[in-house]
Amino acid sequence: MGLASEFKEFAAKGNVVDLAVGVIIGAAFGKIVDSLVKDLIMPVVGRIFGGLDFSNYFVALASPPPGYAGPMTYEALTKAGVPLFAWGNFLTISVNFLILAFIIFMMVRQINKLRRTEPPPAAATPEDTVLLREIRDALKR
Repeated sequence: MGLASEFKEFAAKGNVVDLAVGVIIGAAFGKIVDSLVKDLIMPVVGRIFGGLDFSNYFVALASPPPGYAGPMTYEALTKAGVPLFAWGNFLTISVNFLILAFIIFMMVRQINKLRRTEPPPAAATPEDTVLLREIRDALKR
């Protein structure tokens, strides 16, 4: 079987379409969770710990270049080429990941519950077997 025909068979099975749909929905869902963390959760966490923008917590590993007069924010210092230990940004992304992982876990859990099929009820015993059992029980008496 040639490479082209194998690919055609693979694509025809629907795996490619399922994968594409999953990637598109995952990307859109990731944006929703990113907004949830960035716009709702981290401001509250930042407020509790004394700052409103939690992703701006960092430690500069070197001095800004000579003559730098810009703001001392994560974005500005990164653009200026200053190496930063951006633990606040890492924490924000980690919280984002944990929330996304938990939501996906809950979705898979629900899907698995829906997929579980109850065992089919036991088939009714044929009438001739029931009659034979009654005869056997009558003869035992």
